Amino acid sequence: MTTDFTLVAEKRDAEGKGASRRLRRVEGKVPAIIYGGQAEPAAISVMHKDLAHALENEAFYSHILTLKLDGADESVILKDLQRHPYKPVILHADFQRVSKDQKLHVHVPLHFTNEDKCAGVRQGGGLISHQLSEVEVVCLPANLPEFLEVDMTDVAIDQIVHLSDLKLPKGVELAELNKGADHDLPVVAVHKAKGSKSDESEEESEGGEE
Repeated sequence: MTTDFTLVAEKRDAEGKGASRRLRRVEGKVPAIIYGGQAEPAAISVMHKDLAHALENEAFYSHILTLKLDGADESVILKDLQRHPYKPVILHADFQRVSKDQKLHVHVPLHFTNEDKCAGVRQGGGLISHQLSEVEVVCLPANLPEFLEVDMTDVAIDQIVHLSDLKLPKGVELAELNKGADHDLPVVAVHKAKGSKSDESEEESEGGEE
């Protein structure tokens, strides 16, 4: 992980909907909470513009963040985010403290690479169909990946890539697979395009059997 994210936070005394609205409107801040670890949960706030800017980077969602609070640094991850349904406004954020020896459950994005070189597309005229865009990983903070890569180069026509096919970094597990083999979900597939020549030839052969 090469990107560092740091946000300055302040403790807030006033809570409730009215206080949160004033915080957002008058002070330009986002009400938030930090919890977990050995310390008690704390109501905090961060500058809206700083959080909004950080959220433009995909890595922020699956990265160990630093909150500067009361002169000390807190290592956290973003656990939840509430946005306004149609305005570009962040309503609330939840941050969870992390410990170097405690495993995390974090959703990380999937990056599909070499789709233009995919065997099922180039040789079979297939179409790529994505079933998942992110997965939940379980790992220690030091092993947390920003994303998982899915190389599409050798994926053939009518082939389905499942969770168990993903290449995981050392020390990283998939939460779904820990639940059992029946949770081996499909991630991406290459299907024949409707109306393709292969479909037409199959229909012709079936028609000739009558």
